[in-house]
Amino acid sequence: MAIDIKKLLQSVVAHGASDLHLVARSEPQIRIDGTLKAVNLPVLTGEDIEEMTYALLTEKQKKSFEEHLELDFALMLPGIGRFRANYYRTLGDIAAAFRIIPTEIPSLDDLNSPAIYKELIKREKGLILVTGPTGSGKSTTLSALLNEINLTEHKHIITIEDPVEFIHQNKKSVFSHRETGRDTRSFALALKYAMRQDPDIILIGEMRDKETIEAALTAAETGHLVFGTLHTNSAPGTINRIIDVFGGDEQAQIRTMISTSLVAVISQVLLPKVGGGRVAVPEIMVTNHAIANLIREDKIHQIYSQMQLGQGSTGMQTQTQVLLKLLNKRVIEKQHALQYSNKPDELKKNINFR
Repeated sequence: MAIDIKKLLQSVVAHGASDLHLVARSEPQIRIDGTLKAVNLPVLTGEDIEEMTYALLTEKQKKSFEEHLELDFALMLPGIGRFRANYYRTLGDIAAAFRIIPTEIPSLDDLNSPAIYKELIKREKGLILVTGPTGSGKSTTLSALLNEINLTEHKHIITIEDPVEFIHQNKKSVFSHRETGRDTRSFALALKYAMRQDPDIILIGEMRDKETIEAALTAAETGHLVFGTLHTNSAPGTINRIIDVFGGDEQAQIRTMISTSLVAVISQVLLPKVGGGRVAVPEIMVTNHAIANLIREDKIHQIYSQMQLGQGSTGMQTQTQVLLKLLNKRVIEKQHALQYSNKPDELKKNINFR
């Protein structure tokens, strides 16, 4: 007999988990503080999971899943919470992953975010990228940035997502939340028509392809503040990823566009904290004259050394510096710092030096 999926999701929320996984031949698994743990329930069959998961779908969603074998959607269960769901198949059986989306949108202060974030969102135009692997808290950071604008500025904010995650209540700003597949056909198409919707700020849930990236750069150049995400783990890596999407004959022009429109790259990971919970470790690059020149001149590899200079005035910080601060305060453990570090050799050298 299949488990009541709504009661299971309610239990997941109550346990403070971030995700729920339903895969045949395994008991349900939840992720707490980044670690998967089995729930004390029977091992599921494919038929169990199909019965559980289909109970949450509309007929249109069922048809789409059966046709494409993949389905992304957002789910609101009154009295329980909001979820981002993905259905897929494994060895012929249906499987599902649910990500819990907090209904209370955190503030930058709630997240103990660096002070530079409140400066970045005051920009009238440009591109701000929040990057990192899946599950690194990108969506939470972006929602907090937009929440701060909502509390302080009178702006029209368009979000383009697949699916829509955090839903903002209009305070000082006005939000137009658009979901691909339901409210628009694609990110690129939504961006094209966003220019006619009088936006001040645009959030792009994921910059997946050349067309979307090009439209985002153009929007940032033409007087809009654009927020976007990429699955990259550093500022130089992010810039290279964007450039590499384009052909060799286009790259010089794209480097020029990036050098004039890129405001900042925030690359973050979440690390387990001593005593439980997780802490965000953000590496921050803020484009200045020197970095803009390096981008134009195709010297991306030199950006990291610029990020280490004059940090008191720029607000920039490297991941290694943040990890060392957290180690000094005993917020994280050495093994986790080295495990998640982009530059473990540099980190190890600094730890040994201390």
